[in-house]
Amino acid sequence: MTDRTYGFDTLQVHAGARPDPATGARQTPIYQNTGYVFRDAAHAAALFNLQELGFIYSRLLNPTVAVLQERVATLEGGAGAFATASGHAAQVAALFPLMSPGDNFVASTRLYGGSVNQFNHAFKHFGWQVRFVDFEDLDALKAAIDERTRAVYCEAIANPGGYITDLAAAADIAHAAGLPLIVDNTTATPYLCRPFEHGADLVCHSTTKYLCGHATAMGGMVVDKGSFDWSASGKYPALSAPCASYHGLKFHETFGHLAFTFFGIAVTLRDLGMCQAPMNAFETLIGIETLSLRMDRHCANALKVASWLERHPAVSFVSYAGLPSSPWAARAKKYCPKGASAIFTFGLKDGYDAGVRLVEAVELFSHLANLGDTRSLRRTAMTRACGWWRRWSCSATSPTSATPAR
Repeated sequence: MTDRTYGFDTLQVHAGARPDPATGARQTPIYQNTGYVFRDAAHAAALFNLQELGFIYSRLLNPTVAVLQERVATLEGGAGAFATASGHAAQVAALFPLMSPGDNFVASTRLYGGSVNQFNHAFKHFGWQVRFVDFEDLDALKAAIDERTRAVYCEAIANPGGYITDLAAAADIAHAAGLPLIVDNTTATPYLCRPFEHGADLVCHSTTKYLCGHATAMGGMVVDKGSFDWSASGKYPALSAPCASYHGLKFHETFGHLAFTFFGIAVTLRDLGMCQAPMNAFETLIGIETLSLRMDRHCANALKVASWLERHPAVSFVSYAGLPSSPWAARAKKYCPKGASAIFTFGLKDGYDAGVRLVEAVELFSHLANLGDTRSLRRTAMTRACGWWRRWSCSATSPTSATPAR
């Protein structure tokens, strides 16, 4: 199934899924198992040598997870994908084939705080370096790239500020330097934004969020567009040079446009072990079936609440690209024509204490560390020194949730 033949709504239900050949079950079964029986010794050898496709061990590939991988790859318009245990695991998996100790990648300053922490601190243990740059300054982005840079990384819609990256401009700069552009599309989802159509080479997701949509399953995904030339520059030996653990096989030479995906499954998941559980994949598949319906309602509700807040005398600012007043409004129409997702921030004129009172008084919104749920959520960051309070939230799909709590 391809999006050239079927529409998004059809693909979100059917892509990757077929009636179970053993039982005829129409819903994708939960293959809650670890190993798979080989037909004979030759079959086992062929699988382990990547000479034949099939299931070996669920750390590498599982039938339920395989359906999820194909579905997300199809919705994104990618050549292939592999699932991970979380969105953070997906970020490690996306960079693992590209980086060696001493290499660096350039990342946007407008990222989810957990990503900033992972990039700035945890990655140092691998010998990877990150260079944070404001992607609004394209000259600074160019200047941050040197001979040891291996990737450029950003979010399509930044969490939490709702900032929308100029993906085409970032892609042009990355490609001029012979580098892939990696885009985290968690906040937008493939329904609202299609990064591959604007020059991205790899897409990451925390499937925990909008793709699952019901706060029931952790997961991540790395999707490959399948068009980047991993052999052109010699910068990516993991994909272009002989692989010792597969008897000298060269992934890009052998698998072509699926090289990154095969490496992700056969090496990254094999050795780092951050596989997604089949039950989590099943829950996410169920969630994706209603993705377009949920995102339409999320966007409509967020715009209604943000518009109300923008007019409120106690509010000092609202940052939401869906508002006509937003500096990112034109960019939202270009990259996210169906809506700017449902995350926004706002500040109160009376500062920190007023923010505390609001957080503790709101009844409909749940205060927790998540987003993308069908329920109305709020995540808060408060800073006394700066004299302001900020909240970002994901509005619910219920029509009543668009009425601001008082």
